Amino acid sequence: MRLIVIRHYKTLNNLRRRILGWTDSPPIPSWRTDLARIDALLRAKGLRFDAVYSSSLARARETARWLAEQRPGTPMRERPELNEVDYGELASLSKDWAQRHWPQYKSDPDFVFPNGESFAAMRERSVNCLLGLERQHKGQTLLVVLHAGVIRGLITCLLDLPFATNLKQKISHRYIGDFTIREQRCCRYDELGEPSGFVHNGVIDIPCRSLTSAGGMRPDADSWDWTAETASAPVGPTSTA
Repeated sequence: MRLIVIRHYKTLNNLRRRILGWTDSPPIPSWRTDLARIDALLRAKGLRFDAVYSSSLARARETARWLAEQRPGTPMRERPELNEVDYGELASLSKDWAQRHWPQYKSDPDFVFPNGESFAAMRERSVNCLLGLERQHKGQTLLVVLHAGVIRGLITCLLDLPFATNLKQKISHRYIGDFTIREQRCCRYDELGEPSGFVHNGVIDIPCRSLTSAGGMRPDADSWDWTAETASAPVGPTSTA
């Protein structure tokens, strides 16, 4: 199964640097133009989709619907398990205020937001949902519209990267992640759009652990550099918690 993952359109509260979580906000005026650029890049890569998935939040759902409409006959499905982390009482507050008054914000994945949930809980439910799609879509290509927090959780889980230190990594609204999933494992990862914060000078750092390079050679160093544009790496199973 191949997952092409994008982030939802930019909202007014994204511009205002306000926390969204399970709340929603109207899109910026140029949202259709922005999505048209994403759509053009997907077509330039020759990508065809068997289904389009999104969370149940309006910003992801409307992004997915617009892209599905450009591909008549492509089914669209919502999964609430793919929702952004529930920030509870922090929803709609300023991100800058939250960083000043809540030191656990974007630093502790196990911290449960008041009347909300933790990043760890969000990652567990969302990654389990995405990996579970393989049972229905083995050998197929899916377009999935997600949220920045969910994308960070997916990347750190499947590439076995530390979650806490990556909670603030940039995920652009022009991000396009390309994951190949086989037997509940990510065996290839690439970035086709604007690079995420996980990429530095065109290279992603992946801990070697039990990983093997595409050529079958095991890296000698404690970590190894993987250039997304030119190489792929089998990634061993990791906990989704």
